[in-house]
Amino acid sequence: MTDFALARRNMVVGQLRPNRVNNAQLLAVVGELPRELFLPDGLKSVAYSDEDVPLGNGRFLMEPMVLARLIQTLQAGPGDKALVVASGRGYGAALLASLVQSVVAVESDAGMAGSADQTIKALGLRNVTLVTAQAEAGMAASGPYDVILIEGSVRQIPPAILDQLAEGGRLVTVLAGGPGAMGVAQLVVKEGGVTSGRALFDAGTPVLPGFAPPARFTF
Repeated sequence: MTDFALARRNMVVGQLRPNRVNNAQLLAVVGELPRELFLPDGLKSVAYSDEDVPLGNGRFLMEPMVLARLIQTLQAGPGDKALVVASGRGYGAALLASLVQSVVAVESDAGMAGSADQTIKALGLRNVTLVTAQAEAGMAASGPYDVILIEGSVRQIPPAILDQLAEGGRLVTVLAGGPGAMGVAQLVVKEGGVTSGRALFDAGTPVLPGFAPPARFTF
């Protein structure tokens, strides 16, 4: 039987700390939150592996190090309102819930959203609102948001989601590379009403379904 508490400690010590995840509050949250609860029974044994875990239908639970570095970059605080886009089975939303005032988590897959709802309620996280809706549209009705996490890789950040950033807000995701190329983790900030981005680190995060850029007309 897997010792999940030991696996969780080993993940923090062996995967996160050596890869520049050094925020004490975040490390404490990651070290306490049972990642295995956010996976189906048949995948719980690989909950703490240093890779993306396939969930089916083109979806993955992000590699622990990549997700933790993205969340650390957000510099989320206790007064912040957060949006998690493509929240899957709820792990990223649950991590942020311990760092911010409130979380809105949007997921297109009704089955995953339902699983997330059960797990988050079981953990007693009362500041998370789960919404089953088109993830790439975000959730403008509850915005704007101080921090936004797109929990996966995208080829282009949808303008509708960028519009939901509050002034001074931060967004993180992974921008997918071309065929055979690594993706690049990206931080986007909004200052003076204008969003600008910068590259953070390479990441091989799989591309989220449904986030393809609009087709271009050719003549």
